[in-house]
Amino acid sequence: MKVFSRLAAIAVTAAALLSGVSAALAAMGQPSPWQLGLQDSATPIMSDIVWFHDVLLWIIAGISAFVLALLLIIILRFNARANPTPTRTTHNTVLEVLWTIVPVIILACIAVPSFRLLFVQLDVPKPDLTVKATGSQWYWTYNYPDNGNLNITSAMTADKDLKPGEPRLLTVDNDMVVPVNKVVHVIVTGTDVIHSFTVPSFGIRIDAIPGRINETWFKATTVGMFYGQCSELCGKDHSFMPIAVKVVSDADFAAWLAAQAHPSAEKESGPRTTVVAAGVPSH
Repeated sequence: MKVFSRLAAIAVTAAALLSGVSAALAAMGQPSPWQLGLQDSATPIMSDIVWFHDVLLWIIAGISAFVLALLLIIILRFNARANPTPTRTTHNTVLEVLWTIVPVIILACIAVPSFRLLFVQLDVPKPDLTVKATGSQWYWTYNYPDNGNLNITSAMTADKDLKPGEPRLLTVDNDMVVPVNKVVHVIVTGTDVIHSFTVPSFGIRIDAIPGRINETWFKATTVGMFYGQCSELCGKDHSFMPIAVKVVSDADFAAWLAAQAHPSAEKESGPRTTVVAAGVPSH
C-alpha cells in the first residue's frame, strides 16, 4: 500500500506543478518563457501537426499507464512473500497472439494519419505567391520572383537597436512579408553550409542546402508576426540567424510591394522594409 501512497503523492505534486505553470503555454508566432507544448497554430498544416501530437500523447500515456499497472501487479502479487510457490506456466497462446496483434493495430492507427500528414506537407498546392529563401552565414535573403524579382536581405537586429515589444534574438531588420490566406510556396537553398528554414507556428521546417533546391509551403490564416530560427548547426553564429515573417492583408501587401518599387516611400512603409542587393547583409 505504501507504493500506491507514494504514487498518489507524486501525481498530486505533478498536478500542482502543472497548474502553477498553466499560464506559461506557448503563444502564437513566438516562444513564451517557461512554455509548455507547441506554439499556437497559424496554418492548417500546423493544426494537423498539433492534433497528431495530442493524439500520440494520449496513446503514449495509455501505453505507459498500462505497463506501469502490469509492473505494479507483478511487484505486489508475485513477490517472494506473496507468492512463495511460483507458477511453472511457460506459454499462453491467447496472450501471445494479443501482444503481437494489439501493437500492430496501434502502429497502424498511428501510421495512417502520419502518412497523410507527410503527404500534405510535401504536396505543394497551386501557389498564390512564391518566395525563395536563401540561407547564408548568418542571414537570410528573400527573393520574390513573381514581383519584379524583388530581393530582401534579413539579418538579426542587435540588442541596442531593439524597439519596445520586439523580441530579442528574433527581431530582424527586414521581415519576410506575405499576404494572409494565400498559399505561399517557399523555395529554400543555401550559399555556403546547410541551414534550415523553420517557422514553428506555420509547421514548416526544411533544410537549405547549397547547390540544391528544397521546397515547402504554408497558408497563414491570421495576420501578425511569426518568428523562427535556423535549425541546423551552421557555424558560430547559428543561434543569431532568426526568421521573421510578417503576415498582412492583401491591401497592406500591395502597399508594401509598391513601397519596394519606390524607395522614397520608405517613410510610409517603415524603415524595416528596405530593399537591398541579394547576398549582401544590410549591416
